[in-house]
Amino acid sequence: QVQLVESGGGLVQAGGSLRLSCAASGRTFSSYVMGWFRQAPGKEREFVAAINWSGGYTWYADSVKGRFTISRDNAKNTVYLQMISLKPEDTAVYYCAASTGIGATMRTTQYNYWGQGTQVTVSS
Repeated sequence: QVQLVESGGGLVQAGGSLRLSCAASGRTFSSYVMGWFRQAPGKEREFVAAINWSGGYTWYADSVKGRFTISRDNAKNTVYLQMISLKPEDTAVYYCAASTGIGATMRTTQYNYWGQGTQVTVSS
C-alpha cells in the first residue's frame, strides 16, 4: 500500500513557475513508476509526465514537453514536477500516482495509487 500526498500548488501568473512535490509512504517507493496527471473542470484526467524507478527514463505529454520536468528522490520517497513557462491552459488539479507497471505508463488505468491532488491556477 502506498499513500501519496501532493503539495506545491497555487496561483501563478502566466509565464511563471511552480514546483509540485509528492511525498509517498511505504518502503517500496523506488519500485514504482511515478506519474503526474491533471484534470481541468469539465475535462477528463490527462497524462502529464512519468518517471521510471531509477529516474533514468521519463515520458511527457506533448503539451508540456520542454516546460515541465519530472524527477524523483528515492531516498526521500518524493517525486517532483518542475513547471516553467506556465500557461492559463495548465490550470487544473494535479495528481500524483504510482504504478506497478513497467515502461511508459500514460493511462490512468495503469496506476494503482493516487493522491488527493493539488490545485494549480495560472492567470493570464
